[in-house]
Amino acid sequence: MKRTLLVIALAALLTVGCNAQNESQNEVKVVERPVQQPLPSLVTQTDFTEVAARTIDAVVHIKTEMTKLTPLYQSFFGMIIDRGVRRQTYNAFGSGVIISSDGYIVTNNHVVQDAEKLTVTLNDKRELPARIVGIDPATDLAVIKIQADNLQFIPFGNSDSARIGEPVLAIGNPFNLTSTVTAGIISAKARYMNIINNPGVESTIESFIQTDAAVNSGNSGGALVNGRAELIGINTAIASGNGYYTGYSFAIPSNIARKVAGDLRRYGAVQRGYLGINVVEVTNELAAKLNLEQPKGIYIARVIPKCAADKAGLREGDILLKVNNMDVNSYASMMEEVALFNPGDNVEVQYQRNGELHTATLMLLNSQGNTQIIKS
Repeated sequence: MKRTLLVIALAALLTVGCNAQNESQNEVKVVERPVQQPLPSLVTQTDFTEVAARTIDAVVHIKTEMTKLTPLYQSFFGMIIDRGVRRQTYNAFGSGVIISSDGYIVTNNHVVQDAEKLTVTLNDKRELPARIVGIDPATDLAVIKIQADNLQFIPFGNSDSARIGEPVLAIGNPFNLTSTVTAGIISAKARYMNIINNPGVESTIESFIQTDAAVNSGNSGGALVNGRAELIGINTAIASGNGYYTGYSFAIPSNIARKVAGDLRRYGAVQRGYLGINVVEVTNELAAKLNLEQPKGIYIARVIPKCAADKAGLREGDILLKVNNMDVNSYASMMEEVALFNPGDNVEVQYQRNGELHTATLMLLNSQGNTQIIKS
């Protein structure tokens, strides 16, 4: 109690200060401090309940049935006898997103590849057989189809407009827990993870949207949606050392998914244009070696003869800065932008040569060096 009184007395003495000798003659004036008005919040609240209600019925559960053939051998007195093969059937599960009212569904290629039978379960528990319309191992995307009408679908949003820090929902079927919704934010864009590995595919396209929304096994092929209930990504992978979600997940941008899905529906194969260059990302070390002011753009290490870049006049040593007026500071961002165009499309690029800026218009060519339609 004495210690408390001492503290109070000391506080009064400090408050009075140098006017203590005149306190009997002057009234103590209370200084009014200006009220600090709180700054307006930079975060706008998103009603996730409404977003979930408008999208959850458009995310489906996909069951695939596959057969694995295992050779059987038997050793008999040192002789190896072929006993044929053992046929073993097993199932795998994933998610998909309805993108049209008549039953077209986009999902991951790794969800449906090698499938002999596909079954789609809607959110209202209807089970319907599905067929594969087309696959694209280069982006790990596929389109399947069910026979149904008047289905709820999620419209494509513009993934280029998605911003780091923007709130998003991931919708899918982790661990066969149907219609699961998790929330997070966009953590990064144009992530290259080197995880799409399909034999026979010359160049894969990886430019993932990174989020911290919880995604696990079974979420593959599910939806990443923004606060406007638009599809901005197809959930594809997680960064994990144990196979379970540990903080980050990755989604294929919707602009790539829209292009791939449209081509698969129309042609059965993706019509992909190429610049015809080999590139190296400009690091701080490379920028210093090339006497660049800052590590910016993509260094062209090789120009393939008779391809788009060569015909437009680009040369080895040029620094590619923009494609279609979009900055390209990484291999992933360059591939994402080029992947939106078809062979025969004209694309404007900006590049630097010997310190001077130049622009050129390239007509993209396909992998065969022409602009003909490639069929499945």
